[in-house]
Amino acid sequence: MKRPFFLLLVFFSLTALSHSHAQSKFMTKTGRVSFFSSSPIEDIEARNEQMAAVLDFAGGQLAFSVPIKAFVFKRTLMQEHFNENYMESDKYPKATFSGRFVSFDAATLATAGPHNVQVEGDLTLHGVKRHITVPASVELKGSQLLAFATFPVATADYNIEIPLLVRNNIAKIVTVRVALTCDAVPGAAVGAATPAH
Repeated sequence: MKRPFFLLLVFFSLTALSHSHAQSKFMTKTGRVSFFSSSPIEDIEARNEQMAAVLDFAGGQLAFSVPIKAFVFKRTLMQEHFNENYMESDKYPKATFSGRFVSFDAATLATAGPHNVQVEGDLTLHGVKRHITVPASVELKGSQLLAFATFPVATADYNIEIPLLVRNNIAKIVTVRVALTCDAVPGAAVGAATPAH
């Protein structure tokens, strides 16, 4: 009597496992994004854990949205200057990215370990939209997708003006890091997936 129950339990476990690996659409509302600026006088770092992201491997697309005011600095005064003087976050409350995976087959996710991917699309920051290409890595762990990316952003490219008085304190190139732990969206299976081109 115990054996059929055990076999049924194994069957449901395997079904659940294969279902979790068959997902192709993932999302989060608590993605982490940080940036770091190094200069001879002062290093500036901020973190934000309110990034919303959707990654759709079946369609080969992804999108992020980051509330600017959610960046947290070590010093309150630095945070105020960031929002009021540099990012004008009342006027431009969000940074967004909308793009696609370049030549990545969603079926690759079923293979264990991290996978290098190339992402390209439009980053809109401080009211300026620019097309960028970013290297990233993605890894399926159970039913969750882990995604990481690091890329440079030049403040001049997005019309972010640095006051002359502190211009030497702030680097012209800022390193941005993204770390996502995304949950699978129910009903989004890889079965219909096609490689993104």
